[in-house]
Amino acid sequence: MKRILFLLPLLAACSSTPEITKYLSPYKIDVRQGNMVTQEMVAQLRPGLNRDQVRFILGTPLVTDMFHADRWDYIYRFQPGRGEVQQRVLTVFFQNNVLLRVAGDVVADDPGKAEAPKAASQVVDIPRPAAEGGNSQEKK
Repeated sequence: MKRILFLLPLLAACSSTPEITKYLSPYKIDVRQGNMVTQEMVAQLRPGLNRDQVRFILGTPLVTDMFHADRWDYIYRFQPGRGEVQQRVLTVFFQNNVLLRVAGDVVADDPGKAEAPKAASQVVDIPRPAAEGGNSQEKK
């Protein structure tokens, strides 16, 4: 008991040293939540894909809103044990159960373009191929 009382002031003096407290802090795990959507996955999206095809490419959406049935939100959040939280959002819009456009901060890379700074969030319109555009108007 006397030894503990003797060591207590020494331990208290060491606790104010930042180097020691850095090593004695508790371990924090990395927390991953949501759907991880990569640029390769977004590059596979084309206008005219139906909902099942989009679900096959991107997975089941994290958020489906009953008031906005033509919108799926894919949200991914990564909170490392030490460091800043990262969050990605991708929104897929449908019209008549067909992919219309994609918006968010995950976009497909174009290998022909030089690397340019990307905005935190941007809307990506996927153009229809010329052959499909003419056929869809004739059917209406």
